[in-house]
This record gives sequence, structure tokens and C-alpha cells, in this order.
Amino acid sequence: MDSLTQIVLGGAVAAAIAPAPHRRAALLAGAMLGTLPDLDALPLALLTDDPVARMTWHRSASHSLFVLPLLGWAIWALFRRSGGRVAESPLRWFWAIQLALVTHPLLDAFTVYGTQLWWPLPMRSVMWSSVFIIDPLYTIWLLAACIAAWWLRERIAAQRVLLAGLVLSSAYLAWSLLAKVAVDREAGRALAAIGLADAPRFSVPMPFNTVLWRVVAMTPQGFVEGERSLLADSGPMVFRGYRSNLEALRAAQGIAAVQRLDWFNHGFQKAQVRDGVLVLSDLRMGAEPDYTFNFAVAERDGNAWRAIPPEQLRWPWQATRRLTAMWERIWTQPALAQAAAGNPVATPAASASK
Repeated sequence: MDSLTQIVLGGAVAAAIAPAPHRRAALLAGAMLGTLPDLDALPLALLTDDPVARMTWHRSASHSLFVLPLLGWAIWALFRRSGGRVAESPLRWFWAIQLALVTHPLLDAFTVYGTQLWWPLPMRSVMWSSVFIIDPLYTIWLLAACIAAWWLRERIAAQRVLLAGLVLSSAYLAWSLLAKVAVDREAGRALAAIGLADAPRFSVPMPFNTVLWRVVAMTPQGFVEGERSLLADSGPMVFRGYRSNLEALRAAQGIAAVQRLDWFNHGFQKAQVRDGVLVLSDLRMGAEPDYTFNFAVAERDGNAWRAIPPEQLRWPWQATRRLTAMWERIWTQPALAQAAAGNPVATPAASASK
């Protein structure tokens, strides 16, 4: 999730647990602890200029449920020895510190980027993908609670607003999971009707909401993509087909960056060949044809592929211009989907890789 959300989550959690006389200090401490795991970006930037390494090592050790409790214990022990507030109420501060840290990766796991909760075990990242990386309807309750608690200080009302903020934000996460189940159910029916019942797939909410969802399923030629509005849509989902250069992807499987990206994105990637260079796009973040993460990883060497230093590519894209259309899509079902009511549809491949 975004930094502001992690800051107010950590602050609210710590302030709700710490003693009332320590509330303002707990808000500040929780805010710092809540953003601490994301500071792994700083050493990564110093240690490597490889964009694939930076992306795939982010949210690893610093977000591990094996590492963070130990770090929390060390921070708690240090401040308890130093005296002050932690020494005055060690048990409450122990849990305030632990939960301010641990809730960070747990919240991150609700996004599609993925979080390596079980690092260093050789397991893929956890991606429940039920909320977008920025979602005001999750953050607003925690932000309001932290502001109110700061001004209310030691009053009992401060504790109540903190608990209310945590309950409301948690209820929103619960809603996001229920919404995801509903979308996945409809997607499963539509994909089964077009012969893709067993195809690997994922669903993720579109930016800033949990009522309009995007679903992607992999196919032998590439992938299909469709949307579902929980407010507007009825009947089966409609999917659009897109091609991926799977031949080039298979030929380059021995390249380390290709293997690393395939592990990190759970195989949800699009392969293109641009001017003799193999480019891999992470299908989880963005929408056709605009993706946040695009990496040049290999170049042609005769009939084979040769590894090159990975480069993150940025080209003109239209994602920001789609916000108005996305807002309209929340409330309106496209004519094609209305016409297809009762008959699941997959449109032909709309783009092809060279």
C-alpha cells in the first residue's frame, strides 16, 4: 500500500495499544514503524542498479513474518533498557511495536504486487489482490482516527475513535474479499464457457475502488482480459484476447532475469519482441496495452536469445487518461456485454507480438 496508508495504520495500531498518557508518542512511533519495512528500497538502490533485482527483492526480508517480530523485539528491548515510556509499560509497548510492524506486510499482501511473507523460504509472494495500492476508502478512516486521537490525547474518546477507525478499515478489507469472491465466481463461469476453466487467472480491483474489477486469464496464445462492475454488470463476463510471444519466452527461459520475473509475477507476464529485444511486461499492474513494469531482458543472438543487463522501459501510455472512462465503466455496462447476455464471449486477439 501507499506510504500514507502504512503510516496511519501503524500509528493507529500503536496508539490503540499503548497507555493513554503515551498516546501521542505512540502515534509518532507507530507511524515510523509502519513505514520502516518500505525503507528496504534505500539499500537496494545502493546495492544494485538492476531493476529486476530491485523489484523482486522489495517486500522480501523487510516484510517477512520471520524477520519483523525479531526486529520488533530488538527495538522493544533497546528502548526498555533505556528507560522512559517503554520501561513504564513494557507489555503494552511490546505489542504496540510488534503489531505496528507486522500489520505493514499483512496489508501489503492484500495488493496484487505481492509480499514475501515467508522469506527466506523459497515460496512465491502472497498476493490476495483485493485492494488497489491506493484506496481512499480504506485510508480515510485511519487518517481521521489518528488526527482525532492526536487532539483528544488521553481522553477515552481518543481510544474509541482509534478502535472505530481500525474496525471500519478492517471491515472494508473484509468487503474487498467478498467482492473478489463474487467476481471470481462470475469469471470462472465465463471462462469455463469458452474452454478456459483451468487457465491460470487473477482478479484485481481497478484504481481507487473495489466495485470495478479486472480479470486476466492465461491462454495457449497469450491471455484474455475482462472487467466486472459489481454495480452495473449482469450476464456473463466478456473477455478480449491478446497475443504474447510465447515462443520467444520459452526460448529465453534459461536467462536468469526471465526466470526471476516468472517466479515473481506468478507467470502472469506478456512477452514482446521490440527491435530484436525481448520485453516482458507484468500483467498484474496496468491494463492492455499500458503496464507499469516493462523490462528488456534479452536480445536475439542468431536463433537464440542472449541475456542483457535488464532495463526498465518507459514508453508513452494512456493509463492516466483512462480514469474518466473507468469512472463511467463503474456505472455502465458496455453494449457488447449487454448484447452477449446469456452467451459468454471472448473476442479475437486484439494485438500481436512480433
